[in-house]
Amino acid sequence: MIVDVHTHLPRNRQPAKSEKPKYYTARPGHPIDMDALCWDDHYKAMRNVDRAIVFGLSFGRDKHENDNVAEYVRMYGGKFIGFLTVDPNGEDALEEVERCVNELKLKGIKLGPAYQNFHPYSERACAIYSKAVDLGLPIIFHMGATPGKYDPMEYSYPLILEKVAIAFPDLKMVVAHMGHPWIPDTIILIRKHPNVYADISALFYRPWQFYNALVLANEYDQMHKLLLGSDWPVTTPEETINNLRRINLIVEGTNLPRIPERKIEEIINRDALEILGISP
Repeated sequence: MIVDVHTHLPRNRQPAKSEKPKYYTARPGHPIDMDALCWDDHYKAMRNVDRAIVFGLSFGRDKHENDNVAEYVRMYGGKFIGFLTVDPNGEDALEEVERCVNELKLKGIKLGPAYQNFHPYSERACAIYSKAVDLGLPIIFHMGATPGKYDPMEYSYPLILEKVAIAFPDLKMVVAHMGHPWIPDTIILIRKHPNVYADISALFYRPWQFYNALVLANEYDQMHKLLLGSDWPVTTPEETINNLRRINLIVEGTNLPRIPERKIEEIINRDALEILGISP
């Protein structure tokens, strides 16, 4: 079972072209006009995976995006698992979680503390975690670097989530992007806490960092806690899988350690839905 745990749904249902494109440039040399993408682009990009988790782009600023995700999942069949996004600072955040689960049948939550300007261990955030435990919802956290000038990096430090893991031991959490650049901290975090995992999304295009991340995960015996993710449209599942399989090329002809091919294939074929407790 190949599962992409980290994909974003475009806002446009149909193809569109921006009069004044606003390019997303987090991936060097690969600018993306987010407004030009549509739902069919997402669907086609997922051809290499069996299942994919999908969520909106606004991090709770636009509640219509949760409705869009639910509609997309209904339109394109059982391949996709919809996650909601909610702003913990909003007065009706808990009600929105309930609505998305009971009415829209979404299966998890995506949060971005730096993007949404909330401390991951704040009272309002903890209320979301408590609700997630009650409803059996896993949470994917954007942790680590963000491109926004005013996104507070202190909220993206992965070790802040240790307080969450201790307070909510039954909450299944995924640290997106292995919390880069704090990858060693993320590996220690997932080693300590049974229900905390990390995804490898949007890392391969920094090949030296990506190689070292997997070497360290392997040395700490935590490769089993890594989940496949692409961060589409920043990358595709196909690119991510291909670059995983090429990772040892960077050290060919040297005495530097190699990533075991068997463990690479285990990441690619790991059933993340079972791990996160997500039912079809």
